[in-house]
Amino acid sequence: MVASDWTERHRPLSERQLEGNEAQRKKIRVWLDQWQQGKPDKPGLLLIGPPGVGKTTIARAVAADMGWQVIELNASDARNAGAIRKAATHASTHGSLFMTPGSKPDRTLILLDEVDHLSGGLRAVSDERISSSVSGEDKDSSRVLKGDSGGKAELLNLLSQTRQPVILACNDEMGLWGRSSSTWRTARDRFSRHVITIRFDRASNEALRRIALRVIKEEGFTADPGAIDELVNNNPGDLRALVRDLQVMCSLIDSNLTKEMVKENIETGVRDTTVEIFPGLDLLYRSRTAFDAMKATRSLDKSPDDLVAWVSWNNGVVFTDKNAVRRGSTALSVADNLLTTRFRNTAHRSWYWSSNLAGLSSSVTTSKPIEGRIFCSYPGFLRRDSAWIKRSVVDRLADTCGCSKKAVREELLPSLVAVQSENSEDFSISLALGLSPEEHAAICGLKMSHRTTKQLMERYSKELEKQILPIIKEVIVSEKTVPEEIVEEEAEVDAGQKTLF
Repeated sequence: MVASDWTERHRPLSERQLEGNEAQRKKIRVWLDQWQQGKPDKPGLLLIGPPGVGKTTIARAVAADMGWQVIELNASDARNAGAIRKAATHASTHGSLFMTPGSKPDRTLILLDEVDHLSGGLRAVSDERISSSVSGEDKDSSRVLKGDSGGKAELLNLLSQTRQPVILACNDEMGLWGRSSSTWRTARDRFSRHVITIRFDRASNEALRRIALRVIKEEGFTADPGAIDELVNNNPGDLRALVRDLQVMCSLIDSNLTKEMVKENIETGVRDTTVEIFPGLDLLYRSRTAFDAMKATRSLDKSPDDLVAWVSWNNGVVFTDKNAVRRGSTALSVADNLLTTRFRNTAHRSWYWSSNLAGLSSSVTTSKPIEGRIFCSYPGFLRRDSAWIKRSVVDRLADTCGCSKKAVREELLPSLVAVQSENSEDFSISLALGLSPEEHAAICGLKMSHRTTKQLMERYSKELEKQILPIIKEVIVSEKTVPEEIVEEEAEVDAGQKTLF
């Protein structure tokens, strides 16, 4: 059995399966009823609350209950004005997000998570520049929208024009308003005209206990009553943290979770409180002991796979000592190898050790404490809708290799990109995989609008043609040499005659 992320495996699929925040869920149901009657005065919701309390889960659950499709953009997506416009105008196969009056009222919920991480102000980007960015026709690289450019202004435009429900989620609304003393109130007031603000609370101990018992049972484990109480009493009301703690602890036992086991792991820092990724990485890189590093690691709201990716991406930037980078890379290599054992056995200790090794590789590998501000960034190869991640590439690789699209995105594609990015002129791998010129350019991380990229694709096309032409000629020749088969007409059988066949 593969040790998949339990938080996804046990994510509620219906609003009825959710725990806690009953009053907040009631407000959401009222808002949904308004959408059933038409467009409400405020077409959006702003869900505010600490990580792990179920903000995005409830958005997906209510959409499932209503039979709505969901288009989601979060911190791993490009969320500039062009990306938001594209999501708005191509929200679903049923039609445009901005429906015309009289059209069939199919709903598509657009969900923007972690909007407090949207950078920039409310200055709008011109429609011409947005359209060029969406179509990819802008040849001037300086005009191409990157990161979150114009994202907040386009988000306001979306809220003012949409005829479909919009849900925004964040941990700290001041991140959305902006922290400038002269402008944040203006931003708050402009957003408040279009959204209903709902604040989420931490889950109660009773809700945590019910979830823990359900997860333990569904995973085929048992637990002493004292073990569940100990785990719940040391949880700050974070549902996601609870499930991940259970996964870590169950990876260390055979069948039954005891109170002593829970206490032992709590004492070694299984989880303190959930920390957002960037403050958490800052804490991790400044850790000077293995104990502090492991404690910081488990406070981060990231799976071992993601944590390995984040640390490997940022080590080279944070560490100035090459020996520290080398030692960290060695530990990360071991952690990555441990994660692959999930596919070979049912002992999930790899989940535990890979996280800890990733944490150690970012802290105690250097003898010098890090001074000054630490600048970490989102791993480029994890971002969706980046230049090199195209759906056609994933589809083709999944078909060619006979594996799932998720396996391609998480396992094959990062390695392929790492190899191809070094030398885009090496066509051998892409040709062997049957990739098109555009797909080869995509995995090399090249901008399609650049002249050099177009020239590269022309050279690739010629090589592809050289590879395909002999095959075509062989097929044509073989078809010509196949002798015509003469089929003798069978004697007509009497319709009244009975046969066995």
